[in-house]
Amino acid sequence: MDLLLLPGLLCDEAAWLPVVPHLQGIALCHSVDYGDADSLPEMAHRVLADAPAQFAIAGHSMGARVALEVYRMVPRRVSRLALLDTGYRALPAGAAGEQERARRQALVALARAEGMRAMGREWMRPMVHPARLADATLVEAILAMVERRTPDQFAAQIRALLERNDLTELLRSVRVPTLVACGREDAWSPVAQHEAIAALVPGSRLAIFDGCGHMAPMECPDAVAVALVGWLEAAEQAADVESPRRTDAVGGSAADPSRPLSTA
Repeated sequence: MDLLLLPGLLCDEAAWLPVVPHLQGIALCHSVDYGDADSLPEMAHRVLADAPAQFAIAGHSMGARVALEVYRMVPRRVSRLALLDTGYRALPAGAAGEQERARRQALVALARAEGMRAMGREWMRPMVHPARLADATLVEAILAMVERRTPDQFAAQIRALLERNDLTELLRSVRVPTLVACGREDAWSPVAQHEAIAALVPGSRLAIFDGCGHMAPMECPDAVAVALVGWLEAAEQAADVESPRRTDAVGGSAADPSRPLSTA
């Protein structure tokens, strides 16, 4: 099975790299880069430019929104869908939207003024579990990934996110096996948001990673792998709109990817 792994804002293949070894023998993984694309549909077109005829797709954060755009464009080519640490609403109207715009543009300005690494230190703080901010290996992996982007690429991705569409009706239309998952301590895209997404997608499965923030594939790759293996090995059939939705609690780095998910 071909599996496209879509990274989030400022991320590249390194975001998924810790998970990939767990998927060997189950899926042929392909990493995707968006280049200088400045809209989510354009990112989706770039994903499809080299995509196989049929594929599963897993997106993290912004990458999950791109995955949904891919599904919108070619639903019959997508066999499975995994949405990690993400959202589904458009930019809020009024003061809330303006505040988000101002915060994001301030980070772009910081990147241009002081460089991507300096900006990355600010951007990263709410993105990982507070306890992991002292993990020098994780922090350096994230900062190195951010530093591989340019301020112009960052600005382009911010434009894409600020112009994002509401995905409510698209989520309701999904008819493939779907995993919705996030870190329990994801302060950027909280659990309640993923519960809402899972409620919209017929027959979806919700997994929560304990002791994990927003950067789930890097923070708790073993737990993410547990969820992805279960999703990839699910029966080859469209989602059943009448089937019950499961919520699975998955431990952090100590999880054993060979064990099935435990039902909460």
